[in-house]
This record gives sequence, C-alpha cells and structure tokens, in this order.
Amino acid sequence: MNKLGNAYKILVVDDDENIRNTMKTILSDKGYIVDLAVNGKEAIRKTDSTAYNVVLLDIRLPDMEGVEILKKMHDTVPKTRKIMLTGYPTQQNAITALNNKADVYFVKPVAVDVLLDKIQEQIKLQEDETKFGEEKIAEFIKTKVKMLQKGNPS
Repeated sequence: MNKLGNAYKILVVDDDENIRNTMKTILSDKGYIVDLAVNGKEAIRKTDSTAYNVVLLDIRLPDMEGVEILKKMHDTVPKTRKIMLTGYPTQQNAITALNNKADVYFVKPVAVDVLLDKIQEQIKLQEDETKFGEEKIAEFIKTKVKMLQKGNPS
C-alpha cells in the first residue's frame, strides 16, 4: 500500500493465459491490484486510461514486440516502472529493451521471490522519484516567494 492507503497497480502483459493468471494470483495475494492484457494493443489502451505503478511486459507478443510497447509507454507513462520478461533471451534483446527504457530485464522462468523483490524495489524507486520532484517544486516556490517579497521578481 502507498502512503494514501491505495494498493499499487500492476499490469501484466503476456499472451500466455497461464502466465497471466498465475501472475494475477501471486500478485493479488500480495495486495496488488492486478490488470491483465493479452497483447500490445490492449496494453497500450489500458495504460492510456489507467495509471499503473508497474508493467510486467513479455518481450514477444502476437501483435508487436515488447520493445515497441516500451517506446510508446515511455512517451505516455514515463513514470510507470517497466519490467521486461522473456523466454527468448538474447544479448540484443536485453540491450534493446534497456535502451528503450525498460527498468528491469528478466529471463523466464523467474523465481517468484526475486520478481516480488524487484517489483517492490521499483515501486520504492518510483516513490523516491516522485518525492524528490515534489521537494524540488516546493523549494522552487519558496525561493520565488522570497524573491518576490524582497522585490526581486527574477
């Protein structure tokens, strides 16, 4: 749960129904709100309408490669943490995924405890980034107010 008492939201994008359902069960049992997408088009549609903390994204989907989805998500939901999963690991896949703003790259099958730890780590990083941004804005506003009070509007 985050500081507002809301459960964190995770989108699982995988064309394998067993993987999707297993991930939903595991993550739901840990208190996450879990949504599922069977392909890239559905994933993009869902991220356009819902703010997710984390997206678990298969690198190979029937309608597009996970890297294409990463590019689109980086433009529309840059703060969402993106964890790539693949059953087809290659060095080029890993490099391409990470160059396109994947936060984590895992080879399937991944141990559940390792994945859960990494999800928690990514959520913590997301919260730290948000807090840092809010602190910087507050600092900027305080500085501007002081300058205006002293008669120095620049």
